[in-house]
Amino acid sequence: MIPKNTVCLWFDGDALDAATFYATTFPDSAVNAVHRAPADNPSSPEGAVLTVDFTVLGIPCLGLNGGSAFRHSEAFSFQVATDDQAETDRYWNAIVDHGGQESACGWCKDKWGISWQITPRALTEGYTSSDRAAAKRVFEAMMTMGKIDVAAIEAAMLG
Repeated sequence: MIPKNTVCLWFDGDALDAATFYATTFPDSAVNAVHRAPADNPSSPEGAVLTVDFTVLGIPCLGLNGGSAFRHSEAFSFQVATDDQAETDRYWNAIVDHGGQESACGWCKDKWGISWQITPRALTEGYTSSDRAAAKRVFEAMMTMGKIDVAAIEAAMLG
């Protein structure tokens, strides 16, 4: 069954590589189908991978090998809620160590240019706390970090 809403991500010929990486890195993720170009087109020859249906953390996605005309930006990101430092480290390191790059405040970018927010639940609970002083301390702590340090966030929450 075709989902009602699907995230479509534009790639430059490597949608299957990206989908395979996501499927092996994140739970509830899979490469569901690979569709090949039925005829030559501006971005690929007949028989080349045209689209890839895949799932990332339960979210249906379509990877479109559309060529080099468009690039990803931080205007779109996957936000992954993590339960602890080990899970945070595992996802962050998988993305960064596989050709990605670190950024600030829990953000990183994979080798295909897709942005990811690896966000411990402690961080979200902290900066959304009804204790506004604690929320401010958590937010200020986050602003000094690349990968989120859960222990430092929890310490900031306590003051």
